[in-house]
Amino acid sequence: MKEGRVVLNISSKDKITTSQAVVFLINFIVATGILTLPRTSVEKVKTPDVWITAIISGLIMVIIGIIIVKLSQHFPGKTFYQYSQEILGKWVGWFLSLLIILYFIVAASFQVRSMAEVTSIFLLEGTPTWAIIMPFMWISLYLITGGVNSIARLFEIIFPITIFFFLLVLFLSFKLFELNNLRPVLGFGVMPVLKGIQATTLAYTGPEIVLILVAFLKQPNKAVKVILIGTLIPMIFYVLTVIMVIGALSIDGVVTRTWPTLELIRSFEIPGLFFERFESFLLGIWIMQMFATYTVSFFAAALGLAQLFQKKMNKYLYILLPVIYLISMAPKTINDLFKIGDLIGQAMWILFGIMPLLLLLIIKLRGGKT
Repeated sequence: MKEGRVVLNISSKDKITTSQAVVFLINFIVATGILTLPRTSVEKVKTPDVWITAIISGLIMVIIGIIIVKLSQHFPGKTFYQYSQEILGKWVGWFLSLLIILYFIVAASFQVRSMAEVTSIFLLEGTPTWAIIMPFMWISLYLITGGVNSIARLFEIIFPITIFFFLLVLFLSFKLFELNNLRPVLGFGVMPVLKGIQATTLAYTGPEIVLILVAFLKQPNKAVKVILIGTLIPMIFYVLTVIMVIGALSIDGVVTRTWPTLELIRSFEIPGLFFERFESFLLGIWIMQMFATYTVSFFAAALGLAQLFQKKMNKYLYILLPVIYLISMAPKTINDLFKIGDLIGQAMWILFGIMPLLLLLIIKLRGGKT
């Protein structure tokens, strides 16, 4: 994809290793959800059992990811935008591809606006939203023009830093942790736990990128391994986050906070710590994660348009830039932004939970032929 060439066939230069793909997927999944998941899940479940919901949701996403992998492995070296037309015909496949492109455009807009909201509240008070969004968008555009390898290499730098500081936060949280805040386990039965599954969907959106990513793998036969590791690690992140946040703040304290994970970090009192505002430093790390998720969504949308219309990808990067910006600025309040997040989660179930399974069944009914 370098030099903005037409993206019809994936060249060997655009291929990434299995480990890079795992890091790619992890960085795409772990983003805004880790800051809001405790609140959104507690609002639905209304019991301390949300950690069980997080586990169930993670396992469901693993299954969805494996289905997507099995579908993509029928078409080596091709993305969904290309092989959907082979399965369903030109116009139906084209329409479905356009829906997925729209999904990634809205997801990118949601992530970049969320990043701006968090930055404005905790780091750059009073800074206009547009002044925060635009630099991130241009930096992301520059990164994407280097191709999928450039993105993967940056993610390999971000990932270990994120792991280190996540573990550090967990360690510091133990001083505030109260086990009684997580009791009783299943005190109200299983139904509240199941009601929270849809609420946690947005946090786990990410395996859908495998519809595209398998085409870039040097060893596509190891794509299931990518899904297993790349989804289970974020699941561990989310489960531990929910446990520590609820354990420290209680379910009553969580629902009253917009960004409960950040509120937990702000409550740390560490005498002699070099950083006076520890949450600002950690937030800088987590903004990189939101930037990663935004970049992948932007990349997936531009790649889709390039392959659908058989044009140079760089052209669509510049076309999408103002579109994503306008959509990101549309929500007037933080609640409007969260409503868009809920819509993304609902769309994920239809586009990536149901559709790939139906397409895989169509292939099986044809005897594996398209």
